[in-house]
Amino acid sequence: MGDLNVSKLHRKKDRANYVHHLLNDIEALERLLEKGWIESEPIRIGAEQEFCLVKHNFSPSSNALDILHDIDDPHFATEIGDYNLEANLDPLELKGSCFSEMHRQLKSLLKKAEEAAAKKDTKIVLAGILPSIGLDNVGEKQMTPLQRYTILNEVIKASRKQDFNIHIQGVDELNLLFDSVMLEGCNTSFQVHLQVAPDNFIDAYNWAQAIAGPVLSTCSNSPLLFGKELWSETRIALFTQSIDTRANSYQLNENQSRVSFGRGWYTGSVTDIFKDNISRFRSFLTSDFIHDSVSLIEEGKVPRLLALQLHNGTVYPWNRACYGVGNGKPHLRIENRYIPSGPTVVDEMANMVFWVGVMMGKHKKYNNIHETWDFKDVKTNFFNAARYGMAAQIYWDGKYVSCKDLILDELLPMAYKGLYRFGVDPKDAEYYLAVIENRVKGLNGSEWTVRSYRHLLKSHRRFEAMQILTSKLYEKQIKDYPVSTWRILQETSELPEPENRVVKHIMSTDVYSVDKNDSVELVLNIMQWKNIHHLPVINHAKELLGVLSWTDVKDYLDDKEKKQQSVESIMEKDIVVISERDSIEKAKGMMARHNIHLLPVTKNGKLIGLITSNDF
Repeated sequence: MGDLNVSKLHRKKDRANYVHHLLNDIEALERLLEKGWIESEPIRIGAEQEFCLVKHNFSPSSNALDILHDIDDPHFATEIGDYNLEANLDPLELKGSCFSEMHRQLKSLLKKAEEAAAKKDTKIVLAGILPSIGLDNVGEKQMTPLQRYTILNEVIKASRKQDFNIHIQGVDELNLLFDSVMLEGCNTSFQVHLQVAPDNFIDAYNWAQAIAGPVLSTCSNSPLLFGKELWSETRIALFTQSIDTRANSYQLNENQSRVSFGRGWYTGSVTDIFKDNISRFRSFLTSDFIHDSVSLIEEGKVPRLLALQLHNGTVYPWNRACYGVGNGKPHLRIENRYIPSGPTVVDEMANMVFWVGVMMGKHKKYNNIHETWDFKDVKTNFFNAARYGMAAQIYWDGKYVSCKDLILDELLPMAYKGLYRFGVDPKDAEYYLAVIENRVKGLNGSEWTVRSYRHLLKSHRRFEAMQILTSKLYEKQIKDYPVSTWRILQETSELPEPENRVVKHIMSTDVYSVDKNDSVELVLNIMQWKNIHHLPVINHAKELLGVLSWTDVKDYLDDKEKKQQSVESIMEKDIVVISERDSIEKAKGMMARHNIHLLPVTKNGKLIGLITSNDF
């Protein structure tokens, strides 16, 4: 979609014209297959590197377009968030030292981006989800101001006619309503492409589905979102919900999400995958389609199938079938979309080598896997891996096995065989697959992040811990040592630079509160049980109505009748509040000036935290 000038489908005539070209492209693809025009060899690999831009304080930096302009390289492209960019690597034949060559190109491209970013006081971080990202970084104002993103947001919102209900249950719980697709901008991935011969495409695609769970388990590194510990690879849940065109209703919704693992095995040819997507998902975008694809074939020319590619770009399976044209020859490939960015370039390349190796090393006993395995077992494996990472149990070939044992005992040896079969340099295979082996025996990105974050929370508030974690992630990425060699962060007294510290760094978000109709007796008990001296009074919408202090209620301790009074009758309604982005010095000054020891933190009139004198 990024290559096309897209617009919304408004008129019936435009919709009919687009559908005509879409169906024409399907017919053209079938003719290309019949004529044997689609390239079977050599097999090529490719990748797309998404990355985050951060300020010196490691919060997202909304200057992607400026940096892209300074980079001035066609390998780079925008993403939906104005703090993300993407680098597209050149495809290489699967042979020799192709992976180390790709590694060198990726480091070279990232260096070019880093140099351009540094001139804007910006850094680059590789992370499936940036630990320091906050809700205030994912509004529509942070959307890259390009037509295709604006239109995508508009049409998906129009399709739903209601806000997005994001609910992810992990160790913590995230439950929020959101009014745009910008939550997608939290996710960055390392998308891997593998060319597949047309005669073998369906079997290869089904195999890609079968191995997705164990592969994801070893490369997961995105357990945090907005400071909450959720899934081992939270991107899987977040992306599914942030681009969901289905509206919630009181009826059972049987439609499939546009972001999906799929509903079953495929049979037939690659055209059946595209036909299934067209049947399930209606088009809401169009572009300029000048040429008739079937007519081009009759003239001996290779069509780009632009209508089909546009539709395919608005459907997001975790393994996606793709058609493309390179050097004048059409080809098919599988795009692996579930591998996250980071935590280092060497880790990403190891993930790629592992996946490609297992894809190419499939044992013949797994041919026609759709006839012997239940698809729901494979789908369960994928979501278990997303939730639990290397701790997941996998149902494999009729029995349960741990991810660790499956990878070490079967998939890694399979990957070696697959790489050697295609003439990959043993040095490449051994170097990158050793990274995977050490990670499986040690820890992956998700485990390092969770353990480090928990330690940081012992000495810091959530927002501060998120920033410190991101800063350490950046430091370790520069060295490019595999995550399995990283030491878990411990408690630290390290703080962001004093001039950059704001109320959000020190405020408490785990807040006890009461309703205006609660009794004073309840307030007295809560304060005594929890050893606190202040309680905010809020309504069901979390709007701040008043404040109670121990001074206000202590005289009621021995008065049974007064204790039955409502909170509303004695609460302080003239409240001094502050914003989370105000400086700590401002907060100190306000508390001194008003002679108070509690300062509620509000956003749009709603309570989001508290500062007390002890927090200084």
